[in-house]
Amino acid sequence: MEQFIVSARKYRPQNFSTVVGQAHITTTLKNAIRNQQLAHAFLFCGPRGVGKTTCARILAKTINCEHPTSDGEACNTCQSCVSFNEGSSLNIHELDAASNNSVDDIRSLVEQVRFAPQAGKYKVYIVDEVHMLSTSAFNAFLKTLEEPPPYAIFILATTEKHKILPTILSRCQIFDFKRITTQDTVDHLAEICQKEEIKAELPALQVIAQKSEGCMRDSLSILDKIVSFTNGELTYKNTLEHLNILDADYYFKLMDCMLKQDLSGALLLFEDINRKGFEGDLVLNGFAEFIRNLLLSKDEKVASLVEVVESFRQRYQQMSATCSTGYLVSALNILAEAEINFKSARNKRLHVELALIKLCYLQQALSVVADSDKKKQTDLRPLNFRVIQPVRAADTASSNPVEEKAPAQIIPQVMKQAPVQAPPIQPVTKTASGPKLIIEDQLIAEKKTGTGKLGSLQKLRQQVSSTTQNSKERSVIFITAELLQAAWQEFIEQLKVNRNPAVQSFELAELRVVNEEQFTVVTPNNLQQKFIDGERIALTDYLQQRFHNRRLSYQVVVEQREDLNIKIEAPLNSRERFQQLAEQFPLIKDLKDRLKLELDY
Repeated sequence: MEQFIVSARKYRPQNFSTVVGQAHITTTLKNAIRNQQLAHAFLFCGPRGVGKTTCARILAKTINCEHPTSDGEACNTCQSCVSFNEGSSLNIHELDAASNNSVDDIRSLVEQVRFAPQAGKYKVYIVDEVHMLSTSAFNAFLKTLEEPPPYAIFILATTEKHKILPTILSRCQIFDFKRITTQDTVDHLAEICQKEEIKAELPALQVIAQKSEGCMRDSLSILDKIVSFTNGELTYKNTLEHLNILDADYYFKLMDCMLKQDLSGALLLFEDINRKGFEGDLVLNGFAEFIRNLLLSKDEKVASLVEVVESFRQRYQQMSATCSTGYLVSALNILAEAEINFKSARNKRLHVELALIKLCYLQQALSVVADSDKKKQTDLRPLNFRVIQPVRAADTASSNPVEEKAPAQIIPQVMKQAPVQAPPIQPVTKTASGPKLIIEDQLIAEKKTGTGKLGSLQKLRQQVSSTTQNSKERSVIFITAELLQAAWQEFIEQLKVNRNPAVQSFELAELRVVNEEQFTVVTPNNLQQKFIDGERIALTDYLQQRFHNRRLSYQVVVEQREDLNIKIEAPLNSRERFQQLAEQFPLIKDLKDRLKLELDY
């Protein structure tokens, strides 16, 4: 019985031309080989299963090939290529840094570099998963990687470039591998199926390519599993069954129920899905991806981003035409929130059903919101008034007011209104710095009919006059050390009443008057400065009102005060303790001198 070899190993590329989806890498390497401009260290980084180690092996084989082709490929017929293909080449050394990540492993590798190759031009060292090396191992590798012998070439491969030290990155020529596109994966799988005489449907290969997410190794592993499961026949139905993927047809049916607000149909459909063994989070995630594809299908510019089976593409476009963009975006928000909270929900099924209920009545909710917005815009339309002429309140004895030059407040005269009925004018009180103006309905009516009495105008004039007198600015109080300290203490009392933790900081602060409108608050440390700054708004308002001066300002500075510094006494050493005992008990020093003792301090 012939030994089975998985497709990922059996169909591993043997030259640059067979590498899938990495033309920007292979072209650069072939040109470097053909022009003899090889770097001494390469770093291949990118996602898993995209060909990093494969390209490293092809490069190692090609640079040692005895008869390379004109386009920079290995001949695969010379002794060097044959020994490499058989795995017996002595010029290629591979190290798995995931399991050999210590300093000793790197030191043994560095020791091997000293020996020149017995056959061929170069000795190639491939270090896979190099990001797993320890920091000390990286440091032991730096000097050799910077100045290796002319016959040594290092190829480092990693999936996590950000974990590698910058000193290593600066010594390497970096090549970034990209994910393999869905179409490239489908073409490669179709080619393998043709070689292996496997009957495969194109939608099934597209599903496998989407499931692999740009990883060729994963797609080949999935292909091997499904071929074994189906006994050599690859169909769309058995692929979905094996990969545990919910058919997009269910999502189309769910979407129809949402648009028709058919809650019972949506719940029954979810029951059918649940009986087939699909978890709720899988349904939420799949439905969110389905709506995302619908949203992208509405715009031809981004329609290429929709990665679905070709047989469903036209159906997506038809469905997207029946859905509004606002509905799709709102549905995505509901599904994203439901998927995030799914793990914390105790009743998983009820959680999914609640999301489906929201989606069923989402269209109705959006229409209600739209109607309310239109109503608000209608209510806010401006009233159609005629032009209003200003009338000055004149101090006159006649019933017909005559315009005078005496200063008075301007009172708007209410003219006849347009067909739109204006609301009745309520008494208005102006609370600015100027005088208060009070307009009553009775006064307006009298003014409109021309039957107003002198008493009403005189009353208005008296109110305006008294308000003007009361609104005069109070004189500014310039700050002095005594007044400032008194106001400061009053503010501290307010803080004590409110149990504010900044009281102690305010009590320890020192006030220094700079001029009549500025002063400085001196604090002993940064902590107290932060407490005082935290009350800046309240303190500023209080002081400005206290001194009737809006230009009053202050600043907080930090000055070290010796009286507040914490004194730390250092412990005495052995010599100082002996001297202290000798001063306190002189006989101890006398005994030491008589016995001629030498103390070990």
